[in-house]
Amino acid sequence: MLIGTFYFIVRGWGVTDKEAREYYSITILVPGIASAAYLSMFFGIGLTEVAVGGEMLDIYYARYADWLFTTPLLLLDLALLAKVDRATIGTLIGVDALMIVTGLVGALSHTPLARYTWWLVSTIAMIVVLFFLATSLRSAAKERSADVQSTFNTLTALTLVLWTAYPILWIVGTEGAGVVGLGVETLLFMVLDVSAKVGFGFILLRSRAVLGGTEAPEPSAGADAQAAD
Repeated sequence: MLIGTFYFIVRGWGVTDKEAREYYSITILVPGIASAAYLSMFFGIGLTEVAVGGEMLDIYYARYADWLFTTPLLLLDLALLAKVDRATIGTLIGVDALMIVTGLVGALSHTPLARYTWWLVSTIAMIVVLFFLATSLRSAAKERSADVQSTFNTLTALTLVLWTAYPILWIVGTEGAGVVGLGVETLLFMVLDVSAKVGFGFILLRSRAVLGGTEAPEPSAGADAQAAD
């Protein structure tokens, strides 16, 4: 996450286009926030224990704090690409926040029934978010350039696949059925997070939809002469 943060900072250094700077600012924050969250978990901060059915479960609530800030930023990047209105952006981010908060409530619940109920609520909220991406935002993106459409469709497909894996891993991991152990669960969440944040940013910030004219080659002398004619 930290390497991704520094890479995006270096890549965006000196970018002057206002719209491109917005994308860089948002995208740099995503792995930056995630780096802080993972560092806190490494030092045992952002970790608590919850008693469920006589068993103590380790819950990394710092992970949810990470998601509460980073997932809206990822959605904001997509919303800026699609050029949707503020009402749509507000609705999208509001439902996303509901998804994260209800997931955290489920993780901190003390009975299996409560945990699975909150997981279901969180998953429904996620489905609503993904539905918005696949319908309203995709429809808006179709009104933009071919480069924007291509980038938006690639990032949306990546988001749909990776975000769908999160509730599946939750339900089979230690916070759900316990099929997967804590070590494997943490590793898989880490892989998902790096892919969904650094991978997302790498695709976005190398796209012509963001670069636009900021990295266009300088016209040759011959081209300048023709333009003058």
